[in-house]
Amino acid sequence: MAAIHQPTLDMLAATVAASVGAMPHLGSGDKNLVDQAAVDAMRASLRGADFGGVVVIGEGEKDNAPMLYNGELIGGGQPLEWDIAVDPIDGTALAASNEPGAVSVMAAAERGKMLETSEVFYMKKIVTGAVGAGVVDIDKSATENILALAAELDMAPTDLRVAVIDKARNADLIAEIESTGATWVRFAEGDVAMAVAAALPNSGIDMLLGVGGAPEGVVTACALRCLGGFMQARFAPQTVDEIERAMMADYDLEKKLELLDLVAGDKISFVLSGVTEGMFTPGIVKDDESDELIVQSLVLDQSSSAPSFVEVRVEQI
Repeated sequence: MAAIHQPTLDMLAATVAASVGAMPHLGSGDKNLVDQAAVDAMRASLRGADFGGVVVIGEGEKDNAPMLYNGELIGGGQPLEWDIAVDPIDGTALAASNEPGAVSVMAAAERGKMLETSEVFYMKKIVTGAVGAGVVDIDKSATENILALAAELDMAPTDLRVAVIDKARNADLIAEIESTGATWVRFAEGDVAMAVAAALPNSGIDMLLGVGGAPEGVVTACALRCLGGFMQARFAPQTVDEIERAMMADYDLEKKLELLDLVAGDKISFVLSGVTEGMFTPGIVKDDESDELIVQSLVLDQSSSAPSFVEVRVEQI
């Protein structure tokens, strides 16, 4: 945990707080209850943050859920030096059903360096490890990208594993992926964790494609900047209202967004804490001997050479 930026430890504390706050409601069937508990716990934790920031990528509006809203200030009295992106629970329905894949995430970048996406809820994305740069492109077909990445990795296309969120808007894409012989890795929620996995070696995910959340796209970009991965995106409004709002806000809906368009600057941090069992963490575990809750987190910082996996023990109240 050496040589990381000031927000990172506070972000770790906040995501752990959100995970623990949501825990009593895992399996409740009420995703808004899960989200509200996580938001309240994260906000309470951030009141004591030793850095100043502004929430640029907030949470909740898309699903009419509780939110840490855009424009909310973090670290009262501190200079506002950071853009903050939050998702107290990425995968609220998973948490409500106590199914694998729910996480709590936060990211931070220098003030003014994070793309604001509040007027469009969805974004088309392509994510790989660093090997994808100059090899795959969001403007190419899924078939072209699969064949190109497989060749670059010296793999058969049939050995490639491609993650796409299982939504009706991605149905044609999924069918095309399967027609190449590549394996479609299905997931219903948890866009951020799957995208991060696509950028990490030996994760079992070689590429992420498809239309997912726009806020999650910017959070993912923060992780990719730390990991040195490859990502491109394009806004993908799904309704006339979204299109009109984007045009009123002067969004460029045709622009191919490169990683530096999504998040720039030289100071970036990202934290993912497990809620339910997932790709990087086992979810919240109770230590029956100490009666403590154990939360495991993935911590990324642009100034650090490698991802850190951190275990935090929390006394039950």
